[in-house]
Amino acid sequence: MFTCCRSNSVFPQKQFPLSYILSLSLYLPADDVPPYFKTEPVPSQLHLERNRLVLTCMAEGSWPLEFKWIHNDTEITRFSLEYRYLIPSLDRSHAGFYRCIVRNRVGALLQRRTEVQVAYMGSFEEGERAQAVSQGEGAVIPAPRIRCFPQPQVTWFRDGRKIPPSSRIAITLDNTLVILSTVAPDAGRYYVQAVNDKNGENKTGQPITLSVENVGGPADPIAPTIVIPPRNTSVISGTSEVTMECVANARPLIKLSISWKKDGVPVRSGLSDFNRKLTVLSPVVSDSGFYECEAVLRSSSVPSVSAGAYLHVLEPPQFVKEPEKHITAEMEKVVDIPCQARGVPQPDIVWYKDAVPISPVKTPRYRVLAGGSLQVNGLLPDDTGMFQCFARNQAGEVQTNTYLAVTSIAPNITAGPSDSTVIDGMSVILHCETSGAPRPAITWQKGERVLASGSVQLPRFTLLESGSLLISPSHISDAGTYTCMASNSRGIDEASADLVVWARTRITNPPQDQSVIKGTKATMTCGVTHDPSVSVRFVWEKEGQVVIPQSLPRLRLDVNGTLHISQTWSGDIGTYTCRVTSVGGNDSRSAHLRVRQLPHAPENPSAVLSTTEKRAINLTWAKPFDGNSPLIRYILEVSENNAPWTVLLANIEPESTAVTVNGLIPARSYQFRLCAVNDVGKGQFSKETERMKEVPPSKSQWLVSSFIVWCLYRLTGLPVDIQYKNISNPDVTNLLLEDLIIWTNYEIEVAAYNGAGLGVYSHKVTEWTLQGVPTIAPGNVKAEPVNSTTIRFTWTAPNPQFINGINQGYKLLAWEPGKEDEMTIVTVRPNFQDSVHVGHITGLKKFSEYFTSVLCFTTPGDGPRSPPRRLFNGNHTHISQSDLWPVFSAPGAVGHLSFTEILDTSLKVSWREPNEKNGILTGYRISWEEYNRTNTRVTHYLPNVTLEYRVTGLTALTTYTIEVAGMTSKGQGQLSSSTISSGVPPEHPGPPTNLAISNIGPRSVTLQFKPGYDGKTSISRWQVEAQVGVIGENEDWVMVHQLANEPDARSLEVSGLNPYTFYRFRMRQVNIVGTSPPSQPSRKIQTLQAPPDMAPANVTLRTASETSLWLRWVPLPEWEYNGNPDSVGYRVQYSRTRAQSKYLLHVIADRLEREFTIEDLEEWTEYEVRVQAINGIGAGPWSQPVRGRTRESVPSCGPTNVSAFATTSSSILVRWFEVPEPDRNGLILGYKVVYKEKDSDSPLKFWMVEGNASHSVQLTGLGKYVLYEIQVLAFTRIGDGRPSTPSILERTLDDVPGPPVVILFPEVRTTSVRLIWQPPSQPNGIILAYQITYRLNSTNSNTATFDVLNSSARQYTVTGLRPESVYVFRIRAQTRKGWGEAAEALVVTTEKRGNAYACLCVHVSEWRRLRSAEVKSKTNQSLLARPALVWLETPGRSSAALTSTQHPINIQGYKIFFWEYKRKNETEKLRTLFLPEGGVKLKNLTGYTTYMISVAAFNAAGDGPRSPPTRGRTQQAAPSAPSFIHFSELTTTSVNVSWGEPVFPNGIIEGYRLIYEPCMPVDGVSKIVTVDVKGNAPLWLKIKDLADGVTYNFRIRAKTFTYGPEVEANITTGPGEGAPGPPGEPFISRYGSALTIHWTNGDPGRAPITRYVIEARPSDEGLWDILIKDIPKEVTSYTFNMDILKQGVSYDFRVIGVNDYGYGSPSQPSPSISAQKVAPFYEEWWFLVVVALVGLIFILLLVFILIIRGQSKKYAKKSDSKMVSLDESRFPALELNNRRLSVKNSFCRKNGVYTRSPPRPSPGSLHYSDEDVSTKYNDLIPAESSSLTEKPSEISDSQGSDSEYEVDPNRQKTHSFVNHYISDPTYFNSWRRQQKGISRAQAYNYTESESGEWPHIAKDKYT
Repeated sequence: MFTCCRSNSVFPQKQFPLSYILSLSLYLPADDVPPYFKTEPVPSQLHLERNRLVLTCMAEGSWPLEFKWIHNDTEITRFSLEYRYLIPSLDRSHAGFYRCIVRNRVGALLQRRTEVQVAYMGSFEEGERAQAVSQGEGAVIPAPRIRCFPQPQVTWFRDGRKIPPSSRIAITLDNTLVILSTVAPDAGRYYVQAVNDKNGENKTGQPITLSVENVGGPADPIAPTIVIPPRNTSVISGTSEVTMECVANARPLIKLSISWKKDGVPVRSGLSDFNRKLTVLSPVVSDSGFYECEAVLRSSSVPSVSAGAYLHVLEPPQFVKEPEKHITAEMEKVVDIPCQARGVPQPDIVWYKDAVPISPVKTPRYRVLAGGSLQVNGLLPDDTGMFQCFARNQAGEVQTNTYLAVTSIAPNITAGPSDSTVIDGMSVILHCETSGAPRPAITWQKGERVLASGSVQLPRFTLLESGSLLISPSHISDAGTYTCMASNSRGIDEASADLVVWARTRITNPPQDQSVIKGTKATMTCGVTHDPSVSVRFVWEKEGQVVIPQSLPRLRLDVNGTLHISQTWSGDIGTYTCRVTSVGGNDSRSAHLRVRQLPHAPENPSAVLSTTEKRAINLTWAKPFDGNSPLIRYILEVSENNAPWTVLLANIEPESTAVTVNGLIPARSYQFRLCAVNDVGKGQFSKETERMKEVPPSKSQWLVSSFIVWCLYRLTGLPVDIQYKNISNPDVTNLLLEDLIIWTNYEIEVAAYNGAGLGVYSHKVTEWTLQGVPTIAPGNVKAEPVNSTTIRFTWTAPNPQFINGINQGYKLLAWEPGKEDEMTIVTVRPNFQDSVHVGHITGLKKFSEYFTSVLCFTTPGDGPRSPPRRLFNGNHTHISQSDLWPVFSAPGAVGHLSFTEILDTSLKVSWREPNEKNGILTGYRISWEEYNRTNTRVTHYLPNVTLEYRVTGLTALTTYTIEVAGMTSKGQGQLSSSTISSGVPPEHPGPPTNLAISNIGPRSVTLQFKPGYDGKTSISRWQVEAQVGVIGENEDWVMVHQLANEPDARSLEVSGLNPYTFYRFRMRQVNIVGTSPPSQPSRKIQTLQAPPDMAPANVTLRTASETSLWLRWVPLPEWEYNGNPDSVGYRVQYSRTRAQSKYLLHVIADRLEREFTIEDLEEWTEYEVRVQAINGIGAGPWSQPVRGRTRESVPSCGPTNVSAFATTSSSILVRWFEVPEPDRNGLILGYKVVYKEKDSDSPLKFWMVEGNASHSVQLTGLGKYVLYEIQVLAFTRIGDGRPSTPSILERTLDDVPGPPVVILFPEVRTTSVRLIWQPPSQPNGIILAYQITYRLNSTNSNTATFDVLNSSARQYTVTGLRPESVYVFRIRAQTRKGWGEAAEALVVTTEKRGNAYACLCVHVSEWRRLRSAEVKSKTNQSLLARPALVWLETPGRSSAALTSTQHPINIQGYKIFFWEYKRKNETEKLRTLFLPEGGVKLKNLTGYTTYMISVAAFNAAGDGPRSPPTRGRTQQAAPSAPSFIHFSELTTTSVNVSWGEPVFPNGIIEGYRLIYEPCMPVDGVSKIVTVDVKGNAPLWLKIKDLADGVTYNFRIRAKTFTYGPEVEANITTGPGEGAPGPPGEPFISRYGSALTIHWTNGDPGRAPITRYVIEARPSDEGLWDILIKDIPKEVTSYTFNMDILKQGVSYDFRVIGVNDYGYGSPSQPSPSISAQKVAPFYEEWWFLVVVALVGLIFILLLVFILIIRGQSKKYAKKSDSKMVSLDESRFPALELNNRRLSVKNSFCRKNGVYTRSPPRPSPGSLHYSDEDVSTKYNDLIPAESSSLTEKPSEISDSQGSDSEYEVDPNRQKTHSFVNHYISDPTYFNSWRRQQKGISRAQAYNYTESESGEWPHIAKDKYT
């Protein structure tokens, strides 16, 4: 509701009573006061950098005053009540002019400006430079540029000493050093030291090297020159002083005189510094004028020189006439506002209205008069306000102001307040806009209370500049009527409005942080208080996302805002925010929901035998996820010898991750598992550890799907409510449970119900729901560049609750902005040990910008990414250049280096930015020097925006080398250089000449050439053109190569050519002017062959059959052969997809072939195929892989994990998994369950399941309590596959039994009857009891008598019967399910029976006294024990007793005991068998092991005796892995590998297979070596073909009839850490047949050297092998005989040091040396010839003497008539046969009979020792032994050959010369009778002749 009252001084419409007027006058405020400045700021103020600065605007006036700040004519703040402007830390950018604007309702004023100066000091911008001056000239050395304010105090130094001003030294006002009349000693290094006298900083500049040229010439006078002339100077009057300077040079300097004039009048005062400076103290305007200096060389006719400059003295403005502070004028009138000022120069007048410049152009009513006054024509109300006059010149500014009030208009409220509503605590504005002249004063009041006016200001009530009222904050008590009153000298106007204040809507009962158990209910409250007149709306958010309760049945939102969450899970964890919205205000509160659950299973459990304690095992594990609740303890369970799990330790500390289990029993096998416990309960058990000492038995695992019938279910182990699913349809046999929590374990029970109620629940089964994808991203993701191509990531794992499955790893993502589809992804496996994960992405682009992110993934898929982080953005505020340092690298070469404006002493150099910046360019480096004179180099560093530079100070007609390079923070980039002659413009170059071609390769050639004319500048680029393929005069030339920045090149390598292609080349050379004409073409050449460069195109793959695929491709074009077309072919590589199968290859030799059929593939299998082209040189790249699938076939194996579960007495539920994908061989159309009774001859039955979706079936109509053998097979459209193996055995449930059979009455009396019976033929379970009921046949059943017998009863006697009566007997059996059907029989109590009464037949099944057990070896690890069955038939009545007394009855089953032979106590096991099963298969036995088996029967009374044990042995099986693998003698190229026998050989070990291969390819090749070792061979192997520094994987497995598992280990060749270094290079000295290797000691490593080893290898690139071991550590040389080497082969040797850390690095190989021995002189041919000749002469002499003596004796005999025998004279008998001698044996074979040579006497002059009979020579050089023969020329080839081949190879060979004389036994005796001192050589042993007799020796006897 509005109330508005208007009044003026006339009251034309309404007369107000006087009392009202008087009361109104009490509330009228005084007129508003315009703003004004109490103080003006200083013209300038200086502050230090990084200091705090506060600027104040000291103004007053009517409230409210508002302030705004301006910096350099730019607004930096808005209007506010703050009158201060704060700069927390000054920097250079804050320097400038500041002023403030103040305003209130009356108007606005602009403050006089103040200059803020910031004192700082930067670094020198120039580097080291050099400067030259001619002797006698003035050296002007400017000070290096430095960024500094104020100008620094500079001190010059030379060689460390300060340079003071003197007659020859002047330091100018701008700190330039001037050395006058320079002489040779002035040359040196000068530098400056700058000091900022405001902040005290000082810096030292780079040295400036001054050189003085033309030294030694005549010291002629030099005319005066003004080196530093005066400069025009301006100064403000009142300054203390001003100085002008003038520096002149002349020689001799002592005669130089400087004088000053002002406007032509000499100046005598104020001169200083040898008249170089003129100082004017306290300058005034009259000191202004033209000042001139004149330099005169006294006593010389040289004319003087002069220079001058103006001095301007300025005066700041001063007002001559100012306006009054308050001017009043009427409407439509004209008013003049005076303002005049003076100053030097004359100030400019600028007018402002309310701080806004007045523009007469825009507002013609405003006009500035000639004197500066302002005239306003036709006054309007808007002209009311503050007017300011500013007077400004170069010396400063002043301002004055006035308030202009336009009168004669009564106040008028143009926009009054309106009724408003506000929320308690919020702000509200009541508007009141007015007009009037003078401007009305505004007063706000509520009732009689004044709230705000120009002079009144209450808290929370603010009068705004517009006249409106601001209430902030509002209160409930502020509700009411508010009145705005506007008044001036012409009257009053007012307006009113009502304000309503609502109570604020607030959350008074906010949600609280909660922690609930998974699966339970969480309640989040949100209680609100609010104004009754408003309605509220509740919105819940989770982590910023709106929660919609209607979207999930688990969520419910109450009217009062309470949120209910049922079945909580990890996806519900988070921060929940309740937001309440209403017109009465909004509010929000948050709370965190934490869902506790069972802890996860401990990770990575591992059990190892303790190395410190006996009978102890160390168990370790990784701490699991605690379920969001601290762990309380761990529980450790153990299984001993496959026994059930028992608790071993129940209270392991929650902080533990390891425990030692003590007190274990030897020779037992143990397996462990753990679970964690928190306040929710006990979590899942971990994986079982590997069984220690023994392999655990396989366990069948029941798999239960989520398809259940009539079930209840709940979360396993959690105290949550049970949920029910009821199905009323009895035919439904499955149920899909929905809305379950992902990756959660559920307990499920099933029960049937009918009208009588709910049945018994089944046993509990548990099942996990499937995994989901993670719902949160990894945390604390950080990415940082490691180098220019690598990014390093760190992150923490997501909370395990949000992973929703098994963490499969992480994906590191990186992509360039706008290229997310080209993302780089690196997968990292999870690390459960470390809290912070680390990964890298490599191979990224240099100096590029990337977005990075990390995600976690499970098997179903990827989780959300972490928020992308932008890495390396040059404009990014939080990345500094130091952060980017790792990603920078040096830039490439600058582009297009060129020279222009070439003059005698200068030229201009231009270039372009490098194409490869590799970072942020910080500048350029340009240097030049005279050609080949590096001492003349001049270097300059330029900003990064400079792309050209004028080089000055050059010497005319001189050749210079100019270099330009870009720079980044990593340093200088690649240089671009060229040569140029100063003053000589360059020209086009000439062509190169003398082209020659060499080093022709497949893709490159080398061109040699002679450079042509360079065009008076350096050659910047060489160009190579070529004709390719077709060579001719008219063929095109193409550019094939360019070489830049190599002006001195005389050859270059042309790369990138096509192999096996004809080329002809020519060259051009390029300088900065252009390109030369082409050179003469080279000769025609053809490049060499190379492997193909491209793969065959358009590769397609089609199905051909069930086992073949048809591959097609487009052959290579001829120009892509890269070689001889006849050698071109193709290679096909194929393998199965999604399997780690090896690739198979097929080579096609025809280059034109375009298709190939791949045979012998697997059915319905997808293959990946690639093709590559090959030629005679090698293979080209592979084509892109294509995939194809063979046709369907029948499945090659059955479904896996087949299980059966009896559901009723006549049905079994069968479940299975799918057939493994490689074995499906087609689309599975369905399954067939094959089943039959165990050990029954009945045919197989089939139950078909259509489709592949169902993997379970209920078999019905089965026999009760029958054991069934069940298999499942899959079928495709081709047919049935193989059934699953092994068969599953399952027995149907028991039921009530059938009737007993064969009821007989063997004894019938008049008053008693004994009846016998047999158990039911269909027991349908285990018989627990029998019930016998009998009565007279004439009575009803109510009179019957009954009795209950135990299950073993087979007879019953009833007494007290009535004679001659008919009785009805009924007998029935009972099982666990109840009583079965009864069998009835009638009997008459009489003894009147005939003999022809029916016979009694009893069939009893028993073990034949448990003596026999059929033992057969069925499989490798199973035995079949089957009892023998005996049927005994006894006719006649009298045989019943025999049956009952002599045969065991009531046998319930059998116990089979079996154990390993001779290890009964350790290995005995038991298997129990219940009737009617008649056989059992013993499994999990040890292969190739003898077992003993014994059988015992048992019944309700206990076990019977065991049968005698029977022996059987299992067949061979695959052996276990070798017990260990060990490495020794590891060198750089060899290792000794040894291994242990398998712990369980499971048969006869036939051998071992050792496989080794490098873990990474070596030189691009990965060689796999397989070595088979026989079983009887040593268990070690020396491997000698290894590469240095390569890690090899060794795998070895044993073999019986097949190979067992392998044991593997890795070993890295080369010295390990701490091993010795290489010894010095060995050298070899040779002494006869001995070699001595010398070496020097090397680095011993971390331990002393213990020994040395020498390795050797044949010089023709053989393998290194250890030659000599265990050389003492003290020696540095070793001697050995060459006998251990192979003769005639050259060897290399090297030495290796050994210490406790292993073999060290080998030395360098020694020079090669041959193992050829130097034969002894007696084996030389010349010596043998000499000995033969001497022997022949001796023999001839001996014969001659004997003949002569014989003749003489003959004559003597004749004369004496007496015979004398030679034997009697004791002279040895000789047999001189003219026969030939063998070369290698003393025996010859002639005519099939061995004969022996006669003995030969030894020449007396020869001596033979045992040393001559060394066997080692013959062992080493068997083919080079020689023997001495009597007549070598007469040796026949046949005889020699025969003798050579008949030598016994095992006989020891001796020197043949000795053999020749020792071979005859008859002569041996005479040989022994030699004189003493002559050593005897060992004779040959005799060899028997073919007849077995000794060789015949003929003797001549003389009588």
